[in-house]
Amino acid sequence: MSGTEELKPVRKLSLKENYALLTRGLGWEPSYHAKAAVYPMLAFEGIKVHDWEKWEDPFRLTMDAYWKYQGEKERKLYAIIDAFQQNNGQFQVTDARYVQALKVFINGITEMEYQSHRGFCILSREFEGVGPRIAAQMQSIDELRHAQTQIHAISQYAKYFTGMSNFPYQYDHAWYLAIPKSFYDDALSAGPFEYIIAVSFAFEYVLTNLVFMPWMSGAAFNGDMATVSFGFSAQSDEARHMTLGLEVIKFLLEQDPDNLPIIQGWIDKWFWRGYRLLALLATMMDYMLPKRVMSWAEAWEIYFEQNGGALFADLARYGIRMPKHWEVTVKEKGQISHLLWGSLYGLRQAVAFPVWLPSDEEMDWMSAKYPDTFDQYFRPRYTYWKQLEAAGTPFIVNTLPVICQTCQWPTYFTEPDDPMMICSRETEYRGETFHFCSDGCKDIFCNEPEKYVHARLSVEQIYQGNSFLPGVDPTAPDFNPLVEALKYMGIKPGIDGGDFATHEDARNWEEWTKRAASIHHASPPIKNAAE
Repeated sequence: MSGTEELKPVRKLSLKENYALLTRGLGWEPSYHAKAAVYPMLAFEGIKVHDWEKWEDPFRLTMDAYWKYQGEKERKLYAIIDAFQQNNGQFQVTDARYVQALKVFINGITEMEYQSHRGFCILSREFEGVGPRIAAQMQSIDELRHAQTQIHAISQYAKYFTGMSNFPYQYDHAWYLAIPKSFYDDALSAGPFEYIIAVSFAFEYVLTNLVFMPWMSGAAFNGDMATVSFGFSAQSDEARHMTLGLEVIKFLLEQDPDNLPIIQGWIDKWFWRGYRLLALLATMMDYMLPKRVMSWAEAWEIYFEQNGGALFADLARYGIRMPKHWEVTVKEKGQISHLLWGSLYGLRQAVAFPVWLPSDEEMDWMSAKYPDTFDQYFRPRYTYWKQLEAAGTPFIVNTLPVICQTCQWPTYFTEPDDPMMICSRETEYRGETFHFCSDGCKDIFCNEPEKYVHARLSVEQIYQGNSFLPGVDPTAPDFNPLVEALKYMGIKPGIDGGDFATHEDARNWEEWTKRAASIHHASPPIKNAAE
C-alpha cells in the first residue's frame, strides 16, 4: 500500500446480514454421512420439512447482541438481589405464609427450568436447520440462567425458613413433585418437534404468562422484590421463547399439509398436560398469597380465554382449532384451586410445606371472586374443618389416593359440571386397568399407551416396597410404611409439611416480628436538625 492510499471504512453489517451469517453461513452439507444418520430424530415423528431456509426468527438475535443484552440484565438483577439481602428483605414480606409459596416454586418451577435447559440443548443438536439450532441454543442458555437466578434469589429465604435446602432430591422423590417432573420427562422422551411444540408453544406461548404476569405481580404486592426481580428479568427472555413457539407452529404448518393433524394432536395433548400442571399455580394464587392481586379465574379469563382465544383465531387460517377439552378448563376455573387446596390440606403431613385453612376475611374474598361456586361448595367444607380443629380432632387423610396415570395428580378433581362428584375415568390395556383424573388425561394415555404404562406412580411404588431408604425392614414389628415413605421422599415431619399454625416458620416469624416491634417502640424518635 502506498502512502497516498487511504483506508476505506469497513461497512458495518446490518442486523439482518449479521443474523444471516450466523444462521446460514455456519451450515454445511454432510459429505461422508447421510443426513438421516446425522439427524436421526427428524423422521420418526412423521413431520415433513422441505426447506429449512424458510425459517425466520423475528428477533434475529446474534451472539454478540445476546451476551451484551443478557450481561446488562444480570448486572441490574444482581444489584437488586444484593440490596434485598443486605436489607434483610426476607423480613419485609407480608407474613410467613407467603414463603410457603416459594417452597413450591423452588421445588417445582426451578427444576422445570433446568429440565427445559436440557431439552433445548438436545434440540440444538437434533435440528437440521441452522436457524432453529441457534434459537434453541440461546433458549437453553436462557433456561439455565433462569434456574440459577431463581436459586440465588430464593437462597436468602433458605437461610431463615425451612424446607428449601433439599429441592433437587425432593424433585426426584416427593409424590406431588412427580406432576412437574412427569411433564418434562414426557417432553424430553418425545421427538424434537413434539418437544418444541410442548414447551415453546403449548406451555411458553399459551400458558406461561400465567406464571410471569399475575404471579409475579402477586410477589410484588407481598413485598418480595427478589422474586419480582428475577421474574421480570426472565420475562424479556420469555417474550423471545413465545415468539419461537409461534414461529415453529407457522413454519411447520407452511412446510407441508401432512404436518397439520400431527401438530393439532400435540397441541391437544400438551395444552391439557400444561393446564393440569398449572393447578399448582392456581392454588398458589388463590391461597398462598396473603395479599392477592387477582383470582385464578380472572387470570384464566385474561390470559387464556381472551389472549389464547385470539391466538387460536389467528391460527385458524392454517387449519388449527382450539385445543381439545379447552371448554372444560373454563368450567373448572371456579373450582380447581379450591379442590386442590382442600386436597393438600388433607395430605398436609406428606408435602414439603405447611398448609392452613383460609381466614373468614379470605373466604369473603373468595366468595366475591367465585360467586357461583365458593359459598355453595367450599365454604361449608372449610367451616366444618375449622370446627374439627377447634375440637382437637383435625381432618386428615391417612390413606393413599388413586393416582392419575397421565398427569400423576391424585384423582381428587371433580366433574366439570358437578363439583360434588369426583371425576374418575379408567381404561383397560393389556389386561390391566388404568385410572385417570379426567377425559383429557385418559385421551392422552389412549393415544400412546405404551409410553404411559411405564409411569412411576408414587402410591404404587410405596405398595411395591420401592419407596423406602436402604436398610429399612418392612417386616419389622414397628414398621410404618407412610413414615418410611416420607423419609424416602426427603419430607421431614414438623420441618417440611404439617399445620402452619404450629410450624417452625410460623413460630419464628412471630418471634421475629415481636422483636422488631419491641425494638421499634423502644427506640427514641429521630429529631430533625431544627429541633
